[in-house]
Amino acid sequence: MSKRAVDAVFQALFLLSDIRFLLRETAPGHDLDEGQKERAATTLAKVKRQVTILEEELIR
Repeated sequence: MSKRAVDAVFQALFLLSDIRFLLRETAPGHDLDEGQKERAATTLAKVKRQVTILEEELIR
């Protein structure tokens, strides 16, 4: 596995931890306000980018 792929795994995990923290902040109903929704969307876009890197590196 390339260093780029390993970095992508760790970065994706950190980003998912950010989403987990957001969900803990909004428990139990997980009703996100507009700022939280924007933060979630931005973070998810970054997660998708890391998954794309993994696909490029592992499934060539």
